[in-house]
Amino acid sequence: MTAEAMTTEVMTTMYWTQLDSPVGKLLLTADAGGALASLSVPGQKGGRSVQSAEAEGWRYDAGPFRAAADQLAAYFAAELKEFQLPLSPHGTEFRQRVWAALDEVPYGATVTYGEIAARIGASRAAVRAVGGAIGANPLLIVRPCHRVIGADGSMTGYAGGVERKARLLTLEGALAG
Repeated sequence: MTAEAMTTEVMTTMYWTQLDSPVGKLLLTADAGGALASLSVPGQKGGRSVQSAEAEGWRYDAGPFRAAADQLAAYFAAELKEFQLPLSPHGTEFRQRVWAALDEVPYGATVTYGEIAARIGASRAAVRAVGGAIGANPLLIVRPCHRVIGADGSMTGYAGGVERKARLLTLEGALAG
């Protein structure tokens, strides 16, 4: 294999693994450098599955996910409030801005879709687009889209399911358990 072919293979290699959690089996994917590309839950709208990872030819390997596994275990034990992982999600510039705003929502707090729109300088009319970007977040739990609620305080729109959203917010103390 040529050096160019080896470089291309390394750049395109994706890894995946699964972890058990209190909210179901988590599917994690990472790029060749070990940066977390996605975290999906069973039945997630638009989420990845083992079948899709295998169909893409991604490599099953728990090795690149040791830090993520440790931090997720600590999060679910209520011992970790902020993830410190290299991330590699793919999205438009608008989605990246929305996702960066999600990263700023602290553990145990909630914000509305309108507040996220305001944080990124989007107009009130852009709230629906902000909701779409939040719904497209490929890094559930790690990138805290579960902390975004409806303007009336309702548990709306979570790709992993509203029940999981409520469980995560309860774990963080944002909802009474």
